[in-house]
Amino acid sequence: MSTFRIVIAGNSGVGKSSILMQYTDGCFLDGPPSTIGVDFRFKHLEIGRRQIKLQIWDTAGQERFSAVSASYYRSANGILLVYDLTGRETFESIAENLKSIREITGDSLPIVLVGNKRDSKRQISYQDAYDFAGEQGLSYMEVSAKTGENVHVCFELLASLVLERCKD
Repeated sequence: MSTFRIVIAGNSGVGKSSILMQYTDGCFLDGPPSTIGVDFRFKHLEIGRRQIKLQIWDTAGQERFSAVSASYYRSANGILLVYDLTGRETFESIAENLKSIREITGDSLPIVLVGNKRDSKRQISYQDAYDFAGEQGLSYMEVSAKTGENVHVCFELLASLVLERCKD
């Protein structure tokens, strides 16, 4: 069984921990405390008859933890870069977050841009986010950590991209 390290990155408050909890435990904690440094969980899944284990690292979004988060990017096999569909400032900061990640990892690491809080009133159009992702060579998904919509799908997409990269 292959083990892949996945890092969830993004600004504070975008729902990274909620996405992780929904994916690994099937629950949503409304207003969980902020992650201090990093947290991690494991998840087993099957992609194309291949059993894999995801080691998922939830990084803190606060600027003071950026050096800690950077160390996890270096050893990542894939990244979920999360922003909040209800907060324009989180979307506008994606370009800078992506630049920081790519300075550490290069351009070949699979990254899925994830718009969270799909269940709420959005400030970012699907088309704007999809176009940005395409320009940056990223896959794009929208999820709701609250309802669970597309949460499993985004992890499966990233795992598939990681597996594909391993074949190269």
